[in-house]
Amino acid sequence: MYVYLIGAGPGDPGLLTCKGRNALAEADVVVYDYLASDQLLACARPDAERIYVGKIAGNHAMKQHDINRLLIEKAREGKIVARLKGGDPYIFGRGGEEAEELADAGVPFEEIPGISSSVAAPAYAGIPLTHRAFASSVTIITGHEDPDKPGSVHDWKALARSASTLVFLMGMKNLPDIASRLMEAGMNGDTPAALIHWGTTECQRSLAAPLAELPAAAEHEGFTNPSVIVVGEVVKLKDKLNWFEKRPLFGRTVVVTRAREQASESAALFARRGARVIQFPTINIAPLPDYAELDEALAHLSRYQWVVFTSVNGVRFFQKRLAALHLDARALGGVRVAAIGPATAKAVEAMGVLPDLVPAAYIAESVAESMIALGVNGSRVLLPRAREAREELPAALREAGAGVDVIAAYATLPSDENRAQVMEALHSGTLDCVTFGSSSTVRNFLAAIPAEELKKHPNVRFAAIGPVTAKTMEKLGLHPDIQPETFSIPALVDAVCAAFTR
Repeated sequence: MYVYLIGAGPGDPGLLTCKGRNALAEADVVVYDYLASDQLLACARPDAERIYVGKIAGNHAMKQHDINRLLIEKAREGKIVARLKGGDPYIFGRGGEEAEELADAGVPFEEIPGISSSVAAPAYAGIPLTHRAFASSVTIITGHEDPDKPGSVHDWKALARSASTLVFLMGMKNLPDIASRLMEAGMNGDTPAALIHWGTTECQRSLAAPLAELPAAAEHEGFTNPSVIVVGEVVKLKDKLNWFEKRPLFGRTVVVTRAREQASESAALFARRGARVIQFPTINIAPLPDYAELDEALAHLSRYQWVVFTSVNGVRFFQKRLAALHLDARALGGVRVAAIGPATAKAVEAMGVLPDLVPAAYIAESVAESMIALGVNGSRVLLPRAREAREELPAALREAGAGVDVIAAYATLPSDENRAQVMEALHSGTLDCVTFGSSSTVRNFLAAIPAEELKKHPNVRFAAIGPVTAKTMEKLGLHPDIQPETFSIPALVDAVCAAFTR
């Protein structure tokens, strides 16, 4: 029986504390708010019970007293409960009330602070809340106060006279009233002010304006909650220090079509450049029902002069089958190893083997040319790869006099996961780029979303990792707008950045 009151942070999943992540992973029950993202919930155990209790203006999934009772009931069932709250539980998060109820009920609990949006959102917009040249203190204020009620809990004259940076949370509805009350209390209407909407997330927007003009600017630009309001001289630094919104792909939506197992690398690289990433794994990597053929080859690796790996997945399943046969990298002693591309070569090295050949161009034809140059006539070559793959490599090696055993190590199955997200972005006009890392991703993507549908949206650009993928795109009716000179994921990301920066 235990309850963790966890601050989920302001929206960027990376801002969840290590202690908060560990508590989530321990919990039997996760009770979460509106601002808790799927990436945060993924930190919980797969078997953990998830209960949504979010509150949006005018739409409360559960009233506060019911939330309090739920926490107590779940804890008394002997469960570890993670109460996941946006920002910090004790800063306008009603975490103090929940803690009181738990204490009164005799339920042991722990409060794990989170990074408040009052601090993080301005920081991501380039606004330091304190600065030796501008402000030495900060005042955090609720903007949720009813402007029509008699009196106010705020001392507006004290706030207006203060040299503090003022930060209002949950105040967009009352922004005109907040601005007018500050000016009526003596604050200059030219005082720098700013709004940050969905701060720290891929949807962040911000604007700066003099206090007197801020309400009109907010209405003109369509700013709503959740937005943080900042008033003070520190806002002058926004243009200079706004690192988050200056990233090359900020505000762009990019679709990554790689298999789920490899998509995280691409997604992370695009996200680091500021993109909103939709992972649309058009293929699932699956084991085979029968490994008799591959196992027989692995048990007699000494008969081969070469083993050629064309993908990270080929290496992964090759290593798994070695382990299943109680073998390891020593079984490759005396066998030369070739790998297509740096990622595949890195996977081979992780297995404890240094590749003998990594061609300059990361395509099958380049592997064939390099191996033929080294002399493969009369050699026997093992090619463990996907069950469905291009035939150019084995055909070229056989023509050069090699005996090639092409053996399936895994299967690639079509997938249309997250298709709805892609279609929504497409129809709303927010989709900017679709990236393809192989010919199979092109074919499977177009099976889920036909080229004719994509052509209705001419602003969407398509990126191919290399010439083989680009050729497949053209054959199936898509024009490859972006293609890197080096056929790798980092190079593809750089090429997309360059295209949109231009």
